[in-house]
Amino acid sequence: MAKVEKEMSFLDHVEELRWHLVRSSMAIFFFGIIAFVMKGFIFNTILFAPKDANFLTYRVFCQVSQFFGTEGLCIEDIPFTFQSLAMAEQFSVHIWTSITVGFILAFPFILWEVWKFISPGLYEKERKSAKSFIFISSFLFFIGVLFGYYVVTPLSVNFLGNYSVSDAVERNIKIGSYISLVRSSLLASGFIFELPIIMYFLTKMGLITPDFLRKYRKHALVLVLVLAAVITPPDIISQIIVAIPILMLYELSIYISKIVIKRELKRSKQNA
Repeated sequence: MAKVEKEMSFLDHVEELRWHLVRSSMAIFFFGIIAFVMKGFIFNTILFAPKDANFLTYRVFCQVSQFFGTEGLCIEDIPFTFQSLAMAEQFSVHIWTSITVGFILAFPFILWEVWKFISPGLYEKERKSAKSFIFISSFLFFIGVLFGYYVVTPLSVNFLGNYSVSDAVERNIKIGSYISLVRSSLLASGFIFELPIIMYFLTKMGLITPDFLRKYRKHALVLVLVLAAVITPPDIISQIIVAIPILMLYELSIYISKIVIKRELKRSKQNA
């Protein structure tokens, strides 16, 4: 016999949401503490690595460039140094970086809490797909974060770190500015890669259809190029590198939306 869900009032829903937020915050805090303690590894090994000319991405770009008989993408140095101009700047950067790392590591658990909150309004069959939803969403998010770290961040650091209006200007970058660039690149890329999941739920809600996505594909292309221009340096190569996976995600979203529509039509026929 199917379990009968107890009807909840608005205040009950608010209370339930509060506890989901509390547990999610506790998970972020837990992983944030770990990141705070591992300061040396987080900053020296991970965050400051894209400033090194030997970073993996730069080596790959250089090898690709040499394959085509040129060294246009090879770099020898990224000529800027870090500096701290405020008394509490380094501590503040440390705190916010720990929170960001905590959020990234706790993302699957946060998704689980989100799923538990919305699951009462779903069909029993949809509730059983919780593990798939969490796995796929987390996978896409982590892939996006890696894309932001190995593609968006190096492109931005290399371009902005080498850009100069005059030799009279010294390249001394505030550590907060650098970390902010890395943080925004990672989180923006992570959320952008959630596009198929977003399209799935929008289709379930009846807000979009595969035909709608196909009809406005050209408009989406323009938006993707604008988005790529926002999160990357203003050079064509960087924008194309970032735009390609986003366009692939858009095409994947059309396919997912098509599957959702077919399932909804099948369910409607069974219930008729």
